[in-house]
Amino acid sequence: MQVAIADTKQRVQELSQLLLAWSPREGVNSTPLPGVQAIRVSKPGDEMTHTVHQPAVCVIAQGAKRVMLQAQAFEYDPSRVLVFTVDLPVSAQVTHASLAEPYLCFRLDIDPLQVADVVVQARMPRPQSQKTQCGLFLTSATDELLDAVLRLMRLADRPDEVAPLAPLFVREILFRLLQSPEGQRLASVASGDSHASRIARAIEWMKVHRLEPLRVDEVARQVHMSPSSFHLRFRELTSMSPLQYHKQLRLQEARRLMLAEGTDAATASHRVGYQSASQFSREYRRQFGSSPARDIQQVLSLVRGEATG
Repeated sequence: MQVAIADTKQRVQELSQLLLAWSPREGVNSTPLPGVQAIRVSKPGDEMTHTVHQPAVCVIAQGAKRVMLQAQAFEYDPSRVLVFTVDLPVSAQVTHASLAEPYLCFRLDIDPLQVADVVVQARMPRPQSQKTQCGLFLTSATDELLDAVLRLMRLADRPDEVAPLAPLFVREILFRLLQSPEGQRLASVASGDSHASRIARAIEWMKVHRLEPLRVDEVARQVHMSPSSFHLRFRELTSMSPLQYHKQLRLQEARRLMLAEGTDAATASHRVGYQSASQFSREYRRQFGSSPARDIQQVLSLVRGEATG
């Protein structure tokens, strides 16, 4: 047992070194590996950050993080990995990090079509329960999973080997996740006739049409579900109603417009479909904790401080 623990520690240490080498700056860093990012944060977060997170697996090599989906908290560190099976509006905060030992995370985007292919090739059984489970879950960072992640990350220094080998290691990572106790959650979203996969398709439709008024009955028809079943399954997968999800998509887009394009609050609210500036301000404050102007000012001040500090 002591040998196994030592081996696990060595795997995590090697992953930390690889991630540190490929994260020269704070935040999200791209790598030569398709769909793989190396994330570094050198101090705990003062406030929660907000984003719509796409399907991905996140493996921490150093530090710890808290992710909030509505009122549900997901705390993880090198012993557990976090998996998003669908796009979800979440809040997040790094809870353990320092200059000497920064938070380091490996993130791999998940392609549902590739998951479906692995499910078929592995001849995995169909889910027994018809209940749709939350599209965000934690599972153990097993040695087998860490080995696959390490083999993939090592390729970052071997560009000639990326094309032939990276897809194999990505498939192994997906296989290990599917074999985990929570793996059926990932499999169900990739299963074409499951409730979870239908809700995932509805989410894609809502993202494309996020600036338009939401007609829930129409979205339900798009994925061949009754409105009542659609409401139930949508909440099971995302922990929120379709209307709440749609509102968060709009607010996140408005925030992006103000941060990335310098758009003022009134223009941003109108561009994402709000007819009332006061309603936008109220809902923005409820979502992000302060008024649009103050929130954007705080975020930009933080970014400038990190750039100069």
